Amino acid sequence: MRVLIVQNDETESLGLYERYFKESMVSQTVFHAYDLEPDDDFPPAEFYDAFIVGPTPISANDVDDHDFLRREWEFLGALIESGKPVLGICCGGQMLARRLGAKVTRSPEKEVGGYEVRLTEEGLEDPLFSGFPEEFPVFHWHSDMFEVPPGGSLLAVGEPCPIQAFGWGNVRGVIFHLEIDRREAGRWAKAYPAELEAVGKTREKVLDECREREPEMRKLAYMLMDNFLGLVEE
Repeated sequence: MRVLIVQNDETESLGLYERYFKESMVSQTVFHAYDLEPDDDFPPAEFYDAFIVGPTPISANDVDDHDFLRREWEFLGALIESGKPVLGICCGGQMLARRLGAKVTRSPEKEVGGYEVRLTEEGLEDPLFSGFPEEFPVFHWHSDMFEVPPGGSLLAVGEPCPIQAFGWGNVRGVIFHLEIDRREAGRWAKAYPAELEAVGKTREKVLDECREREPEMRKLAYMLMDNFLGLVEE
């Protein structure tokens, strides 16, 4: 099993998901797309069995303003066409949704910190969420949200952001983070202090919200990756 992780920002790694692959002896390649040089290419999709597209503070609507994202846009098309499992996290999910013809709009409110989301009927039946409770804790750090791509399914909902996950063919997108622990949350809080001000939360408040949810999120993060790799075998 070979998994390609496309990391789109230096700060925002995939934390527990990467740890899961190491512990499970799954071959993972982390491709730092934000460091892409003009002569560099994205890895050939045929070399991998599954793909995870990571987050970035850049809006999915601003792809054309950044050279590496313009090039990644074409790469995402190849991933979709490959028929292999593709999972987008936060802005990674937003870019995939846009690539599939959906709009990315402002969330009713910026979400930063600990929240809960709920699976829809379609989500409860989707193999990515096999074994998940109907409602579960997550970590958020976003301002935008995706719409469900044409022909896709709404898999999870929440408040104030009503669209939390979608499914479309071989593609899944989630706004939320299960891969974040308190250490990662602390790094994000240090990198984005203005975001904390915007939602009226202190660094300590956000870390407490993460710490409170961390045991359950860790368990669900590993379950999500188990399920994601299971999609390769279908």
